[in-house]
Formats: sequence, structure tokens, C-alpha cells
Amino acid sequence: MKSCKEMSVVWGISERRVTEFCKEGKIKGAVKSGNKWQIPDDAEKPSDGRVVTGKYIRNAPAAGKKPLPVGISDFVRAQSEYYYVDKTLLIREFLDRKAFVSLFTRPRRFGKTLNMDMLRVFFEKSDEDTSRFFRDKEIWKCGPEYREHQGKYPVIFLTFKDVKYDSWEETFNKIAELLQEEFGRHSELKRSDKLAGYEKEYYEKILSGQANEVELASALQKLSKMLAAHCGKAPIIIIDEYDTPIQEGYSKEFYDEIIGFMRNFFSGAFKDNRYLSYGFLTGILRIAQESIFSGLNNLTVNTVMDDEYDAFFGFTEPEVKKMLDYYGASDKEEELKSWYDGYFFGNKEIYNPWSVISYISKGCLPQAYWANTGKNEILEDVLKTATEDITEKLHSLLQGERVIARIDQNVVYRSLTEDPANIYSLLLVAGYLKAPKKELQGDGTWLCEVAIPNREIAAVYKSEILSHLVRIGAVGRATADKIAESLYAQDARKLQDGIGDYMRKSISFYDAGAEGFYHGLVLGLVALMDNQYKIKSNRESGDGRYDISMFPKEPRYPGIIMELKWEKDLDEENLELLSVRALAQIDDKGYDTEMREEGVAGILKFGIAFSGKKIKISSDKI
Repeated sequence: MKSCKEMSVVWGISERRVTEFCKEGKIKGAVKSGNKWQIPDDAEKPSDGRVVTGKYIRNAPAAGKKPLPVGISDFVRAQSEYYYVDKTLLIREFLDRKAFVSLFTRPRRFGKTLNMDMLRVFFEKSDEDTSRFFRDKEIWKCGPEYREHQGKYPVIFLTFKDVKYDSWEETFNKIAELLQEEFGRHSELKRSDKLAGYEKEYYEKILSGQANEVELASALQKLSKMLAAHCGKAPIIIIDEYDTPIQEGYSKEFYDEIIGFMRNFFSGAFKDNRYLSYGFLTGILRIAQESIFSGLNNLTVNTVMDDEYDAFFGFTEPEVKKMLDYYGASDKEEELKSWYDGYFFGNKEIYNPWSVISYISKGCLPQAYWANTGKNEILEDVLKTATEDITEKLHSLLQGERVIARIDQNVVYRSLTEDPANIYSLLLVAGYLKAPKKELQGDGTWLCEVAIPNREIAAVYKSEILSHLVRIGAVGRATADKIAESLYAQDARKLQDGIGDYMRKSISFYDAGAEGFYHGLVLGLVALMDNQYKIKSNRESGDGRYDISMFPKEPRYPGIIMELKWEKDLDEENLELLSVRALAQIDDKGYDTEMREEGVAGILKFGIAFSGKKIKISSDKI
């Protein structure tokens, strides 16, 4: 028998990959002895799904295969130089519905910008024949009633996806720069004989960067009027990621300024604008109640809860299967599905497109690609307000459970932190949760069963959500490892030192103050051990409800039950008595009943007492 390290030399692959083969059951005769795998000397090397019959090589497209469009949001370039998933039927659906102004809300990196650029290229009137970009696409097969719209409209296009600044002044300057570029893109207006002199003066003012805030707020309305006059047809206005600067304003404390500007900016563009053919907006949150779209009765909002347009943002299963087949990686379908599938837009199951193309382009290496695509400061603010009940539910989600939540898609930024339950609405629209079951309520909210969509989001959830709840920074991460080691070693003293060290270094005295606070703290720290344990909180067992129980996923680990208690201003002697009382409660209430019924062999019990930053643990093993 050989170790994974020895066999990695024989097979010419990494030790880590050999270990993965063992865990996946791909090596016949491989057995685990203690913490190490033993492999028969004559074992055959399994085929690595990341390289299928020489067709696909990591980080490089196979001969004759197009590369994947990682980070490409330019439609013309994406469809001509890269593997392109055809979403042009979005155009047909829109033309069938003919909504005057459409707002699409989806999580980040789900293809919003690429789709909006596709709409721009399709509809925009141009000197070149842009129909060539669509003649081999699905929309062209739909008939002349759709093709007749191609290249017929002037288009105003702005994307705010990179408007991420720390002050209103910087944000305003960036918006002014974007408008300057868009006005410059319509240089034909400078020579137009259909514009009045004052309109040309305004145009030059924007182009030269001399416009003030009031003048800039009416830029969309005035540009649409000038284009309608020059072209003889009202333009289409497309605003991509409209809420990015608003989110920055909320988190960087210039919220009133950005809201005041955007209210006038969008009102001129979309409310009672007779120089508009159609409008499109995309974003993450629906924030119509911020009065940005006040009185805009012609706004049609499409969210992750709606059936309309459900297949056009993200990849569907047939699209993913076709892509895997193209790159010779069809045998990775189940792995890819477990990592990146699971979202529900309307009633359609959707894959994360950013992660799918990143996974395939990296040689089918599964990891959390979505984790590094953006930061959500609002999420941090909302998590700071999480109650004990919400904290418990968030941990239940990480254990693969579903929880009941009310989803309100009309919450405004300022209300997000006023009601802690709004966290579920934010997590859903931001892509951290899915809603496999939902029921519309009379007040317009949804009563949903929510869950974590897939393995990628479970990893992201652990790093982004739990780290906020437990505040695990550089000090906390090391302490969490120390706590894990103490539980494996069944060492109460080491566990006490680990939690105590974390509290001294990371938590303000004023943060400590109730049993629920300590419950959330300990729950967050032990939740990092979810690979070895199924962690339950506040569940009935015996004659009561235990605080925290950790059910081992492998027989070699002991079961663990924790009962937590807290009182103010205790000295060391009374703190120890409180921990003994907590330990005794585990036996008195029969909290080990559930574990015994499940056949857990060894059970480790901890009575944990807190007072301020002080901690005392009493333990017993049965």
C-alpha cells in the first residue's frame, strides 16, 4: 500500500488531487487509516475530469475552440471572439410585452451589463450594418416583425457599475464624466440643423465638463429631446447598475445628496418624457420607494421572484450542458451543478454564469469564484442588527436547512437596518439565498422557504456572513482554529482559553451583555467546524431546549452539547458555580436524548458561563 504522497509521484499529479480521488471513491481499494489514505500499489490512476481525452486543457482553449468571456461585457466582442450563450430572445420577449420602462433586478455578475449592451447594439441606429451581429442569433429567426426594429433607434447608454467612490464630490464628477462621454458619442448633434442654439450651447457645456449639478440632473431628458429632433425618432435610454452609486452613498454617508440628484435625473428621463421610446434599467435592489421613481406609473419591475424574463439572466441547464459538451467536459456536469446551480428566478432553475465560465476556463477546478466579484457594505450594516433568532436561522441555513422568511422587495435602504428581518430580502436579491417555495401575500410581500443555493454560496456565506456575525478577523481566525483543536482534543481548559482570548482581543466590553450575544458568538465560532459536525441550536431534546449541539458526521468524533449561561458582575468563584449549574442542566433536562437516539457513541458536555469578558467552562464526558 502507498500513501497519497507516494502515489502522487507515481502518477505525476499533486498529492491534493490524489486525496480528492480517494474522497470521491474513484480509486479502487483505497482505504482510510486514521487521518491518512492507503492506496493499493497496483491501483490505476482515475481519469481526471478536468482534462477529457485531451480536448480541454486548463487555462487554454483547445484547438479550434473559442475562449470563454470571463469579464467581457461588450456584446460585439463577446459574440464574435468568445463562446457566447445566446440571450437575444430577451429582445423578442421585450417587444412582445412593450413595457415602456423596464427595471431588471438581479445579483451581481449575472449578465446584466452584457444583456444591456446587447440591447444597445440591436436597437441603436448606426452608420454600420449591425444586423450582422444578429443574423446567426435566435432573434433573427423570429420573423420580420422583430427584425424591423434592428438599428432603428437612437440610444442613450450609461453604466454605473464602476461608480464606487467615497464622497459625493467624487461620485458627481464620475457621473459627469460618463455623461460627457455619452454626449460625445452622439457628436452628430454638434452639426445638426434641427437643434436650437440654446440646445447646442447646453450640449457643448456638458461636453466641456462645465455643467453644474442642476444642469447635469436634466441631462438625460435634454439629450433624448435633442436626439428625437435630430433623428426623427425618440431614443431608447439604457441605465445599467443604476443603484451602485446609491448603495455607495448609503454606506459612505452621502445618501441624501445622491438620492436628491438621482430623483431629478431619472424623473427627467423616464417620467412624462415624450421624447422616449423605451427605457431599460438594471440593478440589484428595487428601490422605487426611495422616491427616485416617484409617480412613474409606467415602470415595470422584474425581480428574481417573477416568471417573466426568467431565463435571460444567468445560464439555464441546457445552456450549461451545451457548453460542457463543447469543451469536452461533460463528465463534470454533476460537480458543476452542485457548486453553481440552484438559483430560482421565477420558476426557472439558474446557474451563476460568472462562476460557470470561470470554472470551465480554469480547467473545471471547483472553488468560490463569485466571492471575489464585489463587496456589499450594506450587508455588513444589516448583519450588525441581526437578532438572536436571525443569527440562529443564518446558522441553520449553513447546515443545509430551509427557514421561513418574509421577503419584501420594496424595502428602502434606510429601512434595511430598521427591521433586522429585512436581511432575508437583501440576501435573496443579492444572490446569497434561493426561494424554492414562495407564496404571494395580500400586502405584496412573499412568504418563502429560503435556503443556500449551492456549495459555492455555502463557502461565500461562511466567509462573508459568518465573519460579520462573529467578527472573525486575523486574531479571530487563529482563535477559531484553537477552539476547533480544543474540541477535537476534548480539552475544556484549552476551549476556555481560546474563547476567552477571542473575547479579550476582539470584543468591546460594551458589546457583551446578554445570553443571546454569547450564544451567537459561540455558535459562530463552532460553525466553522461544519465540515466535521452538523450543528444545531435551540432545539428540543429530552425535557427542554439545549443551546448548542454538535452531531458528528464521522464516528471518530464525539458528540458535543453546550449549555450557555450569563450573569452580570460575577467574581471567579460565582462564575465557576454558574458553569457547574449549566453543566448540570444538560443532565437534568436530558439534552443528550437526541444524540443517544441517533447512536452517537461518545458525548462531550460543556457548561459555559459568561460575565462581561470573563468565561468559565465545566465539562463532563459520557
